[in-house]
Amino acid sequence: MDILRRKFYSFLEEWKLSKKNECLLVKGARQIGKSFIIRRFGLDNYKNFIEINFEERPELKQIFEESLDVTELIRKISLFIENVEFKPGETLIFFDEIQSCPQARTSLKFWAEDGRFDVIASGSLLGINYKEVSSFPVGYERQVEMHSLDFEEFLWARGISDEVISDLKKHFDENLPVEKSVNDKMESLVREFIVIGGMPAVVNSFLETNNYGEVHKTQMMILDAYLNDIAKYAPTKDKPKARNCYLSIPRQLSKENTKFVYGLVENGGTARKYANSLDWLRDSNIVRYCYNVVPPSFPLVAYVRQEQFRIYANDIGLLVAMYGFEMKAAIINDTLTGTVKGGIYENLIADFLLKKNILLFYFKRDDSSSEIEFLLEKETSVVPVEVKSHKGSTSSLDSMLKKNEVKFGYKIMNCNLGKNGKKITRPHYMAMFLGGGINEKKTVYHHGNILHFRSIIFRSAGTQEHDAEQLAEADEAFRE
Repeated sequence: MDILRRKFYSFLEEWKLSKKNECLLVKGARQIGKSFIIRRFGLDNYKNFIEINFEERPELKQIFEESLDVTELIRKISLFIENVEFKPGETLIFFDEIQSCPQARTSLKFWAEDGRFDVIASGSLLGINYKEVSSFPVGYERQVEMHSLDFEEFLWARGISDEVISDLKKHFDENLPVEKSVNDKMESLVREFIVIGGMPAVVNSFLETNNYGEVHKTQMMILDAYLNDIAKYAPTKDKPKARNCYLSIPRQLSKENTKFVYGLVENGGTARKYANSLDWLRDSNIVRYCYNVVPPSFPLVAYVRQEQFRIYANDIGLLVAMYGFEMKAAIINDTLTGTVKGGIYENLIADFLLKKNILLFYFKRDDSSSEIEFLLEKETSVVPVEVKSHKGSTSSLDSMLKKNEVKFGYKIMNCNLGKNGKKITRPHYMAMFLGGGINEKKTVYHHGNILHFRSIIFRSAGTQEHDAEQLAEADEAFRE
């Protein structure tokens, strides 16, 4: 099996060279490849690599039950793990599934202050157990979020070179039409990405077997694992509600207006009943929110209607798997029609944006059918992005482009490149260039605390409150 090329590896190399008295905390959903890439990085770049997985070996939690002095922690680790060496400047310690040992999270401050060893921690459910951490290592913990493979990484896996991608980026920037055969090939690859997605195990399954049936089996295993996480970790009163909310995503995205409707979860369903369950799914990185912004003005975060939002799956391939195996052929052969197709392509563009850590916003007035699927920001201007699963009119985009303060907007559809006044037309696959470049060395991983600060702003009424220390952590990160 070939090792998948991941941008996050380059980020880890840069962190190693630039860090100053800080540990690294890598967040993200389960089975996106966090442990694999950190382990590979540790073995490649350090003489000594020490891994502690708190779910695989829960007895190791007792190491952190009393003193968090680094010298004492080293002594205890050496008692539980044979043949470990702690050489200053040459050792990486990896705490995996750290959400299962809150005191290990607290200890990151002391490892950072000590400074003799590099420490990376990783967790899949960090957003749901913050109250269990006695003291957050504010100022000593750099948070980053990792995702499943983005479309560029998928292209690498499918043998598309950097030179080809760079050439496509030049066409994107300079509004140069792409040769039809190339454009058609890229659109077919984006349809592949829709049905396969970016989960490493799923991508490897396809590369090894070239069999969509095996792809679907692997996707269903991951979906089952997510449902098991809900059953295991969600608060008792929220378990069935969180499960039902998650399973409702295909129905939510099959409507003409994809705003989340509680009545599709259960007849008579309300925000009061389901808001906490949805937030649990969001905090576990299983789903992503996209908020309505009215008016669609800069800065977008100032005009959010937090009670109006859409929900997208964290990986486009998992969403398609939720519709059933037959959906794969309909997408690959491009025979799917109707509002279901529109919702899937919305989630595709959301996938592209989320994996650049771009916050999601859309625009929809209550008294109008006009809507814009996504809103981006460039300098102090709003950039509308209208997504079409097929060729069609763009009356909503045309209307917004009449505003003087809107400099330009994108129409994303199955087409070649074009430009008509302020309207820029781009094929679906080129949405990977929205929001900036895709150069591997320049990929930005936003500070996790800033993203968390934003998530606090958008929490629905009646959800769990954040304690003062967590708010202080987010405030400090936001000011930075």
